[in-house]
Amino acid sequence: MDLQLASSPNLHFSSTKTLPFPSRFHKPLPFSTNFTYYKPINYSKNKPLITGYHPIRAQSLNPNSTPSDNDDDDDDDGFVLEDVPHLTNYLPDLPTYPNPLEYSQAYAIVKNTFVSPEDVLAYQIVVQRGSPRGVHFRRAGPREKVYFKPEEVRACIVTCGGLCPGINTVIREIVCGLNYMYGVNNILGIEGGYKGFYSRNTMELSPKIVNDIHKRGGTILQTSRGGHDTNKIVDNIQDRGINQVYIIGGDGTQKGAAAISKEVERRRLHVAVAGIPKTIDNDIAVIDKSFGFDTAVEEAQRAINAAHVEVESVDNGIGIVKLMGRYSGFIAMFATLASRDVDCCLIPESPFYLEGEGGLFEFVQQRLKENRHVVIVLAEGAGQDFLSGSENATEKDASGNKLLLDIGLWLTQKIKDHFTTVKGMAVNMKYIDPTYMIRAVPSNASDNIYCTLLAQSAVHGAMAGYTGFTVGPVNSRHAYIPIGHVTEATNVVKLTDRMWARLLASTNQPTFLNKHE
Repeated sequence: MDLQLASSPNLHFSSTKTLPFPSRFHKPLPFSTNFTYYKPINYSKNKPLITGYHPIRAQSLNPNSTPSDNDDDDDDDGFVLEDVPHLTNYLPDLPTYPNPLEYSQAYAIVKNTFVSPEDVLAYQIVVQRGSPRGVHFRRAGPREKVYFKPEEVRACIVTCGGLCPGINTVIREIVCGLNYMYGVNNILGIEGGYKGFYSRNTMELSPKIVNDIHKRGGTILQTSRGGHDTNKIVDNIQDRGINQVYIIGGDGTQKGAAAISKEVERRRLHVAVAGIPKTIDNDIAVIDKSFGFDTAVEEAQRAINAAHVEVESVDNGIGIVKLMGRYSGFIAMFATLASRDVDCCLIPESPFYLEGEGGLFEFVQQRLKENRHVVIVLAEGAGQDFLSGSENATEKDASGNKLLLDIGLWLTQKIKDHFTTVKGMAVNMKYIDPTYMIRAVPSNASDNIYCTLLAQSAVHGAMAGYTGFTVGPVNSRHAYIPIGHVTEATNVVKLTDRMWARLLASTNQPTFLNKHE
């Protein structure tokens, strides 16, 4: 049969069949993570890459296809599509409308205005000949048909968790994207995080209101940790007539977004839920990096430079700079590589020890002998094992995160005591903690562009009827990713990868792998 997409003279697919995709995979893949496994398609027969799971509702899609229709698709090339939910999964009769971008002056010169329903992005781009094609995600971008009338859209935006450079830019670009690209005028800002839904704290948002907020740090909507009550939140969404929800936040926030999406589906509401992942630590899985990370690394340079100037100007100067990184040491690692003034970088993923051969004390003494100064960059989550016996070591914040004790002050005192008491050597200690200075700055040019792409991709996805998804770059191309995939694991520095080896080669610091018990 021939399949012609509605109102699309340029897109034509032949010999298309609908595959009965199972809910979870049945064949083991050569790499880990719990991916949904879809029956692969034989591309040698010129069949479309994606034939199921509502790429776009088509006029002649055959609803009566059976497994026997697909008996010729037996060649297993290991293609896996990790798709995102769509409103038509539980509201199959939703009408579609032409995308307003079809008449947009801005997009008039774009060769391909709309993303094809066939477009996917590969998660693994380094492969060997004959290896499975692996996991793919649906490409982000505008679709030819949308599932909302712009005049009927009532959108809301909420920010949760800690601050991060770029939040205001994301808010601005969601508002401007909805208004300029789709003609949406009814946009609410939910103030104070998740609890703002049922506290009924809101503000109207328009392009004029958000015009220059990208020049400011923080979030104009305010934020908070915790306060998530799925039923209360969805009740409020219904009461207010909201049909698009944009949620900006980290791991815990995205888990809350997934719960909201599931409750919306259970109630069969015409509501799209889109997540924009936010974490300054860059610890979100799957995506290339999180917004605000480039700004954080750049701003960290100021603290490192200050420490270097201080310790270089005195005799036996030892500078310690504590940067963010609860479980992942990406900011510390990249800031160290960018600086070239750092002698040692300590991160949560790499345990270290103080005394004995190959220990930190020995290394610091050697560098003082050679250079008369030392600069140490320390991620906040590093060395927490040293402090695990403290009576405050088990406390948690409102988001459920373990409260970290100040390893920076502890290490500063330990190094000072060792050299003054044990070695009888005068040292000048300089400790700098720029954490809140870095979190509070506006995003730089690179992050501003990145935030724009994230926001616009989220808007395109929601208008196209996708829900329960988060958006981010996968191998430099933006994709729609099931929320569960970015929350099921934490992105951490892999000590066996080349980037950590590059750092060790740059600082010439010990690996701390030779401790003798």
